[in-house]
Parts: sequence; structure tokens; C-alpha cells
Amino acid sequence: MEKGIFITVEGPEGAGKTTVIGMLSQRLIEEGYQVLQTREPGGIEIAEQIRNVILDKRNTSMDARTEALLYAAARRQHLVEKVLPALEKGYIVLCDRFIDSSLAYQGYARGLGMDEVFSINRFAIEEMMPKLTLYFDIEPELGLERINKHQDREVNRLDLENLEFHRNVREGYTKLINDYPERMYKINASQPIESVYMEAKRKLMEIIQQEELKKP
Repeated sequence: MEKGIFITVEGPEGAGKTTVIGMLSQRLIEEGYQVLQTREPGGIEIAEQIRNVILDKRNTSMDARTEALLYAAARRQHLVEKVLPALEKGYIVLCDRFIDSSLAYQGYARGLGMDEVFSINRFAIEEMMPKLTLYFDIEPELGLERINKHQDREVNRLDLENLEFHRNVREGYTKLINDYPERMYKINASQPIESVYMEAKRKLMEIIQQEELKKP
């Protein structure tokens, strides 16, 4: 059984996940915790290679099922090679995206079916689920506007989908919030980044205290 705590952060494009995860990671390290900050798809060499295939703007002909399977494959390798070993050592693992992204993007927005995509991922992750998922909610229009303003940010194939697709992604996340209220915590990501960070930190510390995680 893992000794650390697995925390994931989810949200539509432009929600500010990566920025806030970095702030949370830095703060927890300053407070003396062992922290691993990572992302999906990616985080390790094999999964980063798969990420490049998935998000390459040239791969516009990629089938939705192919996309879902590639995400699951990257997730499996990342989990066994990086996440599980860190949890075994007592780390707090902060992961930018996990299974909920596949359910919202491929299951709901792509129309593959959330149950079907969950089945693919159960094979990949077995019974491993986050202790807490921080969901950063933002209107697609605002999220995409943020992306367009930050020219140094990676613009990938999913960013180029039409507005209706991104609206469906948000609808998918809303369904997940309703289905898993005990695990998923919703934060208004249209607030200033400092406000989002403070709310995320408060909820994260609540879970750390509940789990009685000890500092090394």
C-alpha cells in the first residue's frame, strides 16, 4: 500500500493548472514535505514520446479511439515508473491531469462514452485513484483567451479544437464532479491566480492533515 498521497489537478485548457501546481509544490517543499511534481501525458521518457504523438498539431487524422488508447498507455508507464515508486517512499505526488482528463476529453467530448474510456483505463491503472482531485473550472472562452495571450505556452492539437469541443470538455468535467463529489473539489479558476492557489492549498492541507502524512 502506498505511503504517500496522490493528488491530481484537472481542468479545461487555460485553467492555470500548471502554474498553481508549481506554486503548491514549492510551498510544500518549503514546509518540509517530500513532493513530486509531474504531468500527464508525460513525466517520463516513454510517456513524453507518446505525448509528442498525441499532441502533434500535424496528427489531425488521429482516430478518437487511438487517442484514448495512447493516453492510457502513457498513463500506465508513468504510473508504474514514476508515481507508484514515489508514493511508496512517502511523497506527495502532484500530477497535472490523470484519468479524469480521458473521461472528459475522449469519453465525453469525443463521444466515445465515459464508461468505455474508464474500462480502457482500469486496465492501465488497476485500482489506483487519486486521494483528491482539484478541478479548476473555467469557461472555455476565457481559458482559450488566456492561451492566446501567453505565446510562450505550448499550443497543442487539443488547443486547436473548436469552441464546441471545449464546451463539451467542461460539461464532461461537470458530470464527473457530480459523480465523484467525495474525491473531486471544484475551484473557480477565473479568479486571480493567487486566489486559486490559496483555495487549492487550503484543500490540499486539509487532506494532508486527514491522512496524517509525516514529514521526513
